[in-house]
Amino acid sequence: MLYMPREEGQGLVEYALILVLVAIVVIVILTLLGTQVSTVFSQITSGLGG
Repeated sequence: MLYMPREEGQGLVEYALILVLVAIVVIVILTLLGTQVSTVFSQITSGLGG
């Protein structure tokens, strides 16, 4: 009987690593741009008279 390796676990790990990488990138982008976005929303709010 030939040994046939199962690769479902390997694919699942690869998807998990990709998901973690995307999450890290999103967190870094939000950290870097968060204050700028907050400033823009504050300017819009004050411009509308709020």
